[in-house]
Amino acid sequence: MMETYFAGVYWLGRAESAEECARRAATLFQFLAHVEPTWNRWCETGDSFEEAARRQVATDEDALRQHFERQDRRLGDGYNYWLWAGAHPNETVSITGACGSADPWQPSSCVLTPPLRGTASAQLLTATVLSQVVRQMALVWEPDFGLATSSDHLSSLSSRPKMGTHPGWMTYFSRQRGPVPPLPAPVRVEPVGDLGTLVILTPERFTVTNPEHVRLAAEVQQVLLDAGLLHPLRPLS
Repeated sequence: MMETYFAGVYWLGRAESAEECARRAATLFQFLAHVEPTWNRWCETGDSFEEAARRQVATDEDALRQHFERQDRRLGDGYNYWLWAGAHPNETVSITGACGSADPWQPSSCVLTPPLRGTASAQLLTATVLSQVVRQMALVWEPDFGLATSSDHLSSLSSRPKMGTHPGWMTYFSRQRGPVPPLPAPVRVEPVGDLGTLVILTPERFTVTNPEHVRLAAEVQQVLLDAGLLHPLRPLS
């Protein structure tokens, strides 16, 4: 069975207008177009690949503001979105999320699901490229917590994992969670501007089928737990 991956950032309790959400989202889409050339044409969902491919959504700031302001994009006091890009049905990337809500209990998020196969998948699922994507997601959305990892590994840790409580292949901690302690090799720890810290477990692709990867993840999780960095999301201060 093919191992699947995702990258996401998460936060609570930050009220923002459609204009503010659109500004952030437009910056991320602009960045992704440089990561992979086919990611410059984003579409909504449809009943078939052909129909969905005709439902293009421009990703400049003004167009995204109009998209968020649509009645079917409203989610309580915030906004939600689900867009995809790619030339072939099995080689699509998706971006889903919710933003703008002041709700201290319902998480806001931005989640990227990579293609299952193809050259874009192989390119993205490297430590070098995926860490750049997570870094940019953190800079754009200023979240409390971020994660890029194997979905299979995360589900093996908990049937209903709470974001903020488990590390991944790459884990972002906002500054308000506290400093990251020293971690064992080959883990890398990198600052993300003045917003927080990115922890990268392995230089090669992390996989749940590699016992050494799983062992290292468990060791790092315990260190981060002891340091108080792993806990459910809290409203941004």
